[in-house]
Amino acid sequence: MLKKYARISVLLAGLCVLSAVYIHSLIPDTLYFAKNEKAEIKSLPMITLAPKGSLVSRSVQNGDMPLKYSARLFGIIPIKDVNVSATNRRYVSVAGTPFGIKMFSDGVMVVGFSDIPSTTGYTCPAKLSGLKMGDVITALNDTPSRTNEDVEDFIVNNTDKPVKVSFLRDGQQMSVTLVPVMDRDTGVYRTGMWVRDSSAGVGTMTFYDINKGMFAGLGHGIKDTDTQQDIRLLSGEIVPVSIMGLTKSKNGETGELKGNFLTDIPMGKVLANSANGVYGTIFMPPSENMMEVASPQEITVGEAYILTTINGTKAKKYDIVIEKIALTGSNQNKNLVVRITDPELLSLTGGIVQGMSGSPIVQNGKLVGAITHVFVNQVERGYGVFAQNMIFSMDNAQKVHGKTG
Repeated sequence: MLKKYARISVLLAGLCVLSAVYIHSLIPDTLYFAKNEKAEIKSLPMITLAPKGSLVSRSVQNGDMPLKYSARLFGIIPIKDVNVSATNRRYVSVAGTPFGIKMFSDGVMVVGFSDIPSTTGYTCPAKLSGLKMGDVITALNDTPSRTNEDVEDFIVNNTDKPVKVSFLRDGQQMSVTLVPVMDRDTGVYRTGMWVRDSSAGVGTMTFYDINKGMFAGLGHGIKDTDTQQDIRLLSGEIVPVSIMGLTKSKNGETGELKGNFLTDIPMGKVLANSANGVYGTIFMPPSENMMEVASPQEITVGEAYILTTINGTKAKKYDIVIEKIALTGSNQNKNLVVRITDPELLSLTGGIVQGMSGSPIVQNGKLVGAITHVFVNQVERGYGVFAQNMIFSMDNAQKVHGKTG
């Protein structure tokens, strides 16, 4: 009998250890709370937070330095120590409206290759040199190359002389040498690579910060269509858009919003293309639909809604459910798992479609995040990014570039 109880005790102890390790992985190392707000993680109600050395939870006080708090299971079992920082409450104008993005890259991106009919047969000097799709060419023979025309003019005028190609690959500066060949059909010297210097598309605006005169949208970075590489931003602008139609999503196939640029006159400038959105200045930020930005710890699994536009220029409210909250993890734009539950939206779109990225997620009257991705095989479900992460990225863009809008 004693051996049986001993085995049970060992088993229970093991389960407790595994539970503690799992819960430890769910708690981030740093938590941000509004000043004088109670320190708690609503998605982990079994965890209590109290200042280090105390068992009593209390509101986060003003202070410039992060405080050490102890995260305890049921207020008893220590799980880990965390840094707790007090921040000011942020209020933003929540959007959900479509906008157009025009971006020009810092360099030209290689998006394809083709064989050239030369006098000695078909060849592709660019591919033979070691260049790959997604490489961003920054200079030819140390002469900066910013546009498609820069590359084309240089190669044509260079004729058959060797060319040093400087480029970026995975953030690393590299170079190769290639020798253009004459196209026997046209008599023009070519390298066999196709390049692109700009991109344009439609997305959803998440919010405006009227005090900073800035915007945040998309919830994820803009990638090149062909290579799926992040576009290194040189300059960019945003313009108003009207949604004119859409193709519905179905499992295995993502639909898409179809919009028209209403004007070529920009309403703002893009300053940053980051992993969790695009950010920049806005010339006349709207001030309606003001909401407080929720901290990730305030978000709970359960009902919420999104604001998105699937016709014209006005956003509508549609019901969703937040199914999962990831307070830890390395992915900057997959913090939430959401599911569309609104019958009207499901009937019209089938679920999440391309162009809805950036649609604000609202819960309990606060902005908690934005839609970022769709599950291709379950199109009513998708990922979302924390609004707080977008706030941090917007503030960083302002620090790096300054307010120029």
